[in-house]
Amino acid sequence: MTINPTTDDARALGSNLLTKARFGALAVIMDGAPYVSRVAMIWDKTALITLVSTLSTHTNALLANSACSVLIGEPADKGDPLTHPRMTLLCEATETDKAAAKGLWLSRIPKAQLYYDFKDFRMFRLTPSELHLNGGFGKAFRLHPQDLHRP
Repeated sequence: MTINPTTDDARALGSNLLTKARFGALAVIMDGAPYVSRVAMIWDKTALITLVSTLSTHTNALLANSACSVLIGEPADKGDPLTHPRMTLLCEATETDKAAAKGLWLSRIPKAQLYYDFKDFRMFRLTPSELHLNGGFGKAFRLHPQDLHRP
């Protein structure tokens, strides 16, 4: 795959995908094999955060191995899905303070009020080390976290 030089347009597209994200495909390692699950998540300017239950396979996999990746960006209802932007983030997951994130989380995912305080739910920060942006055919870019924090 040909990776294009990182441009301001690529940085803006990557930031836009992250800002709009409300869910993504979380990939974890379970028993030595990849396992993918759709989870709710939001961008907090430096990392994706996700609220997950310890009753879920993906949560227990994160607790055993913090390396993960996330795919964000959904195709529109029409057109070829491969022409729509998406991004894969290579991340390290760390458990974070669920109480401190409650206001932010519920402001973006208000229906979570129903289960946010359940004791089995934990909050994780998925901090990216590398981001692979595909803006459509011929629009592949490799971004780094600092690319998302430019003035």
